[in-house]
Amino acid sequence: MSIINVCVLGVGLAGLTFHVPFILALPHLFKLHSVLERTPQSPGGKVHDRFGVLVKIHHSIDQVLQDPEVELVVIATPNHTHYTFAKAALQAGKHVLVDKPVTATVAEARELGGLAQESGLIIYPFQNRRWDSDFLALKRLLALPFSSPQSLGAIVEFESQYVYDRYRTQLKGTWKDEALPAAGQTYDLGAHLIDQALTLFGRPQRLTAFIQNIRGKGSQGVDDSFTIFMHYDPSATRPLPLTVILRAHILSLRSPQLRFIVRGTQGTFTKYGLDVQEEQLKAISTPSAILGHTYGKEPESIWGTLENLKSDSFTVTNTVWPSVNAGNYIELFKNLGAAIKGKAEPAVKWEEATWVIEMIELAHRSCEEGMTLRVPWIT
Repeated sequence: MSIINVCVLGVGLAGLTFHVPFILALPHLFKLHSVLERTPQSPGGKVHDRFGVLVKIHHSIDQVLQDPEVELVVIATPNHTHYTFAKAALQAGKHVLVDKPVTATVAEARELGGLAQESGLIIYPFQNRRWDSDFLALKRLLALPFSSPQSLGAIVEFESQYVYDRYRTQLKGTWKDEALPAAGQTYDLGAHLIDQALTLFGRPQRLTAFIQNIRGKGSQGVDDSFTIFMHYDPSATRPLPLTVILRAHILSLRSPQLRFIVRGTQGTFTKYGLDVQEEQLKAISTPSAILGHTYGKEPESIWGTLENLKSDSFTVTNTVWPSVNAGNYIELFKNLGAAIKGKAEPAVKWEEATWVIEMIELAHRSCEEGMTLRVPWIT
């Protein structure tokens, strides 16, 4: 296999912002063969309007599945379609990249994983936020040995938020406001926060969640705000209990918004502002901009800060912890291409994406039952 022919399902925000530019930016790995655009408003469709590239336009999922030239299907359609489209693509012999949330239920995610394994196909979850600049900076910080003067020591509390610098009192009037499977902020933003937490700390022992439609707008079953507590017991690698707090809020009036607070026995890390890639991707006119030296680089004004306790257990030092590594979602696509060609293992395992959906299901159940739930042990 040389160049992988790709069809992107959906040319809305997800397709045009998070998928098409990267496929076009990696011509040695991928060819944007086609897109699914049911009712294009111009002769070349949205991809041509945005990037000046002419690609084949399919008007139905059946046309995509029956096209023998399509090797990889990228699912960037509304959340409730992910399972159905992914299953159909696998059954048609296509590799699949699925935007988050990968499915609405754990049972669906496990079924897709089993089907891909039986068919010898790659099904890859689009957990792109593992390549955020702030998350890369945080991973670098947590990897410091305890002997480092900037080490946080043993982590006892980790708080992570996504609020996108917004205060929105009204509905947007899109499919995201509808009471459909996998609807709401816990499935949407929560999928990112949970994946990052599981990547750093593994599966918790218990989970407590508060999920609300805090504005009282639209369907009460579609949440717009959540707080999830993931409880970790001490272990051989974790000397103290750890609490992970994950939040998203639609009524947060602040700029820049808080992103991380991480507390340890030797210090605290505080970070404001978000990775810049999404805003850059919305604005670029050519995919080659992704390869530029300014892409993904955080402004110094939103770099994180450290407060560390010195060895005298009294003096506190204050330093900046720079986001030295630019955000680089393109690494996910490079790994995807290598995995399809059999040259690398997927950097994001399907099992890990399944765990994310499991945590979301437990969070909803915890809120409904008003109790802390035990997370099943995985051997």
